[in-house]
Amino acid sequence: MAPDQRNTSKPAFAHARAQGRGQGRKPARQRGDALPPGEGWIWGRHAVLAALANPKRALLSLHVTRNSAKDLDEAMRSRIEARIEEPSDISARLPDTAVHQGFALKAKALDAEPVQAVLNPTHGLLVVLDQITDPHNVGAIFRSAAAFGARAIIMQDRKSPPLFGTVCKSAVGCAEKVGHVEVTNIADTLKSFRDEGRFVIGLAGEAEMSLAAAVQTGADTMGRTTGLVIVLGSEDKGLRPRVADHCDVLARIPMGPKAESLNVSNAAAVALYEASRHDPRINPA
Repeated sequence: MAPDQRNTSKPAFAHARAQGRGQGRKPARQRGDALPPGEGWIWGRHAVLAALANPKRALLSLHVTRNSAKDLDEAMRSRIEARIEEPSDISARLPDTAVHQGFALKAKALDAEPVQAVLNPTHGLLVVLDQITDPHNVGAIFRSAAAFGARAIIMQDRKSPPLFGTVCKSAVGCAEKVGHVEVTNIADTLKSFRDEGRFVIGLAGEAEMSLAAAVQTGADTMGRTTGLVIVLGSEDKGLRPRVADHCDVLARIPMGPKAESLNVSNAAAVALYEASRHDPRINPA
């Protein structure tokens, strides 16, 4: 990477700092029994119905109100028997902040895909989360990834929230529809992507190249944008230096003077839309 494209200590993201919604919050008080590793709660109408419709999600117990049970189709009912409960009983099983809408599902974690399954540039656009920890942001990024045709989301195995609870609620069911890959080292993974012919764009506010120019460069280099990799930095510090060094280019989202920053999930949506403009599956010529 050219020296003027390297990351700096400035914690900017997409022209400004990516601010996490959950920073400074006290953790929600947990109610009910603690669950063993690999199990968790999913709540909210869209999130639960999507999980019930996902054959890859192992189901443990389903709790719904009498009115909510009307939304369960025969296929869902055949997978698991629903327990009809009062809203207060469902609330008692979940964190204080959970808005369950009459739906709560205890389930197993989704299996991550191996990185080898997404190496090939023809397999589709990838999104890499460099230590993004706020579950609202991660869920919203899953939703944008589904909307704009991303193949998978790449996350660090020790620095990412599990695909339960707030992530699934914020994803509005899309956590069940976009694959995810867990890796130990983000920088080494980016090197593997580049070695396979993918074009890696890291979002950083201090970059000179615009996002549109970076996407166009990637499209010209590969003849497509389905092989792009969009890398998003953490809510407070942006891209880590070594991660930035393993991108083909760093790019910024041009912004007017009235706003200092974009939330990381908003920036992800902008970046994914820009990439989709060159994707014939989303915008056929």
